[in-house]
Amino acid sequence: MKPALLCASVCLALGACASSSHDSTGGVGRSEAAARINLQLGVGYLQQGNLAIAKEKLERARSQDPHNPEVHGAIALLDERLGKDKEADKEYRTALDLAPHDPAMLNNYAVFLCSHERPDEGVRYFEQAATNPLYRTPWAAYTNAGVCMRGAHRDADAAQRFNRALQSNPAYSEAVFQASDLDFHQQKLADARFRIDVFLLTNPATPDLLLLAYRIAQAQQDATGQQRYGIRLSQEFPNSEQAHALAASKMNPG
Repeated sequence: MKPALLCASVCLALGACASSSHDSTGGVGRSEAAARINLQLGVGYLQQGNLAIAKEKLERARSQDPHNPEVHGAIALLDERLGKDKEADKEYRTALDLAPHDPAMLNNYAVFLCSHERPDEGVRYFEQAATNPLYRTPWAAYTNAGVCMRGAHRDADAAQRFNRALQSNPAYSEAVFQASDLDFHQQKLADARFRIDVFLLTNPATPDLLLLAYRIAQAQQDATGQQRYGIRLSQEFPNSEQAHALAASKMNPG
């Protein structure tokens, strides 16, 4: 599984919690308004890594408004950070009981499930998020579902989800990368390279795609292709981890 992908969705959910705290409190009771303030503070401390104060603020928010799904979702993230997996699972389920169609909650719980070796459950929640009309980026959920399946060594299921992501948004670079990387590891070199080249014709490059294209060309023993992708990577993304990794591999080819 690719941790960066899953982490990204968690961070997005934290941002959603923080922004929701700024909503008008007109017509909202004092306890609910206070809970929103403590939610905002708790999420802020959680993002900063100050878990002790985050716990204090979020637990206070829960006591002030126990029916707020965002509070339970934030506490679930906190429990994950604290290694309290059973408690996190309970909080996620409570959040979804209160907001069963919230795509951010569905996505976050899916991330949790996939990272705890429960891929079938995780993919089910990813796909619920993807098919939710309120979810603006279904291709991201399908890609995460594919990453989850790949982490479970179910490559055929992973490829199916990556294809759904690309059908939903052919310009989504992460889905192009994930599908092509899967093909690369299955020795489907021509398919992987064709997908990347077609993407690069009309879309901006990414460091991941250029490095993968370089490695595919290397496996194909295509020195011209290697040079082309390598030059693009070093010129367009000179400070990227991928450019540094390529430079290091050239210095130590063994």
